[in-house]
Amino acid sequence: MGLPKAYEAGKYEKDIYDLWDKSRVFIADPNSSKPHFSMSMPPPNETGTLHVGHALFLTLQDIIARHQRQKGKDVLWLPGTDHAAIASNAIMEKQLTEQGTDKHTVGREEFIRLIKEFVGNSRETINTQIRAMGASVDWSRARYTLDDALNRLVNEVFVKMYNDGLIYRGHRIVNWDPNLETTVSDDEVEHKEEKAPFYTLQYGPFKIGTARLETKFGDKYVVMHPDDKRYTQYKHGDTFEADWINGKVTATIIKDEAVDPAFGTGVMTITPWHDRTDFEIAE
Repeated sequence: MGLPKAYEAGKYEKDIYDLWDKSRVFIADPNSSKPHFSMSMPPPNETGTLHVGHALFLTLQDIIARHQRQKGKDVLWLPGTDHAAIASNAIMEKQLTEQGTDKHTVGREEFIRLIKEFVGNSRETINTQIRAMGASVDWSRARYTLDDALNRLVNEVFVKMYNDGLIYRGHRIVNWDPNLETTVSDDEVEHKEEKAPFYTLQYGPFKIGTARLETKFGDKYVVMHPDDKRYTQYKHGDTFEADWINGKVTATIIKDEAVDPAFGTGVMTITPWHDRTDFEIAE
C-alpha cells in the first residue's frame, strides 16, 4: 500500500476529533485534585457562520487551553453561542413583516420562541465549524445565552451586585432605536459629522447659539463657564422666566466648565435627554 504524496487533513480530522470526544479528554472535572484552570469562549452570534475573526480567537484560546493541560492542570474551556439580540431581532422582525404581521401581533412569548428557533438553526453549523478547528472545548457544558438557567443566573447576579452596593439603579440617558424599540449600546452607534447652520436665539436675557434647533423645545437650563467675565452678574442656581417656543418657562442658570467661552456667545441651553453631556450637567 503506497502512501499518498500529500497529507489530506480533511480525510482524518473528523475521525480524530470524534476519538477525542469518545475519550472525554476535554471534559473538566470539578473534583479533580489537579490545579484548576477555567476559560470562557466569547460566544459567537447565532446569526450565521464563523468568520476569520472567530478562527483567530479559537486558535489563541486553544493554544492556551492545551498549554495549561500540558502544565498538569484540569482545564475547563467553556463553549457557547450568543442569541445576538439586536441582529436576531432585526432579522426576525423583517421575516414577520414579509409574512404580513409584526412582533406586537404575535406577542412576546411567541416572538422569543421564534428567535430561539431561528438561532437554533445556525447553532449546529457553528458548532461543527468549531469542531473542524480542533477546538479542545468541553461540549458537555456548552451554553446558549438565552438558556433558562443561564438567564436566571444573570438576573440573580445583578440582584446580588445591587444588594452588595456594587451597582445602582437610576435614570440614565440611553441610545434608543425607534424602529426596533430597544436600547443600543454605545459601540453599535454610528456617529456621523456634518456641517450645519449655526443659529443665535434670544433666550430671556441671553443670546444662545445652537446648530440643533429641534432640541430647543425642552430647554430649561442655561449654561455658561464659571470664569466667563461677561456673565459674572449671574450666579449658579439663579432662575428667571423667559418667553419661549411653547410659552413661558422658568429657566435655571448653571455654571459649568464643559462650556467653551470662545464658542458662539459662550452661553448654551441644554436638553437633559439630548446627549450624555447635557444629562450629566443637568443632573
